[in-house]
Amino acid sequence: MTRERRRGIILRQRTVTGIILVAAISFLAGMTDAAGLLIAGSFVSFMSGNTTRAAVALVDGQAVGAAILVGGLAMFVAGNALGVVIAHNAARRAFRILIGAALLLALAAIITEPGLATLQFYAIVLAMGLVNAAVEHMAGLPVGLTYVTGALSRFGKGIGNWIIGTARPDWGLQIVPWLGMISGGICGAFLERALGADALWIISAFAAVFAILAFFIPPRLQKRLALRTPPQATNFRPARPGL
Repeated sequence: MTRERRRGIILRQRTVTGIILVAAISFLAGMTDAAGLLIAGSFVSFMSGNTTRAAVALVDGQAVGAAILVGGLAMFVAGNALGVVIAHNAARRAFRILIGAALLLALAAIITEPGLATLQFYAIVLAMGLVNAAVEHMAGLPVGLTYVTGALSRFGKGIGNWIIGTARPDWGLQIVPWLGMISGGICGAFLERALGADALWIISAFAAVFAILAFFIPPRLQKRLALRTPPQATNFRPARPGL
């Protein structure tokens, strides 16, 4: 086997592993977001929506509701920071992060008192912020795990670049997080309708299963998926400058 062929096989293996991991975590995020929305009445990963709702609540004089939503935004930021800290120098960072998310979701499932609903909401949001540190890119493409606005935007730009002949050959991978999110959202909504807040136990179990599967991803590959890499040189035909 030639060196170039071996490199090609390794690259394909890395790409497939990255796609599966991104799809799994986006599925988990979609499942959690749908169930969390139905349980808590607010988004647990869609912070753009919560920002808008907080602004509207302030204008309507609903200071308490606005404060809860702003607290959710702070917890999401804290979850992202916590993910970086937890994964720092970890050999299997995706495994460690997903285990952390599973524990936080289990904590949220334990909180059943109506008076502690805000605490339950914050625990779920913290878990969703946490998982964003698991993967930063796949096949060199930037990726968001718990939100898909950026993915859809990059997918749309990829279509435009494809039309004018300047797209990367793997631009279609940007749709993977959205596919994971929508399928997970459908599953999460069914679970909540069937089990109510107990759906969080199932979602926590999913996170634990994904963590176990991630454990078997080689540590070196987990680090590659988490660290941003500079864009590689390509041989794509550049667009002809316009007037």
